[in-house]
Amino acid sequence: MECYAQGDTSAFERLYLKHKGPLYRYFLRQISDKQLAEDLYQETWSRVIRAAANYQPSAKFSTWLYRIAHNLLVDHVRAVKPVDLACREASALLDTFVGNEQYQPDMQWQVLQQSRLLKHCINMLPQVQKEAFILNIEMGFTAVVISDIAGVTLEATKSRIRYAYHSLKACVSSKWQETCDD
Repeated sequence: MECYAQGDTSAFERLYLKHKGPLYRYFLRQISDKQLAEDLYQETWSRVIRAAANYQPSAKFSTWLYRIAHNLLVDHVRAVKPVDLACREASALLDTFVGNEQYQPDMQWQVLQQSRLLKHCINMLPQVQKEAFILNIEMGFTAVVISDIAGVTLEATKSRIRYAYHSLKACVSSKWQETCDD
């Protein structure tokens, strides 16, 4: 980023290529709306470009990048009614799973149900737990890095991750039992 700030456009290209996939998935997993994820993704990169001249390497670039993404996501969540967001996520959930044809029909159905169930349970997590969980599992960030991104203490981050796992385990167990009983 320092090289890009000094005018090396190929440095930006390297940063973009390295982080484009994980950053887009971060938004998509958080809000399950492809168009909105694309908009927030583009806005993140726009802010990176605008901030290049003033960039101060106080943390790793990825931490700084995800901090920008986190702030955009928080602004969006505050602006959208939670009910509208939940409806949009539920609708997107039905459109996101692509079945694997190598499974027998009964196994394919089970995998589909498990996938939907897990996605539903992840979407039911409070936003701060969902974000910590996704940054940890999907992006592979440690609790220390996540606490820097979210701007909270390490203990708060560890609690968010722990509560997310606990909530997911309880949700999946409960919902799967309901599915099996039907």
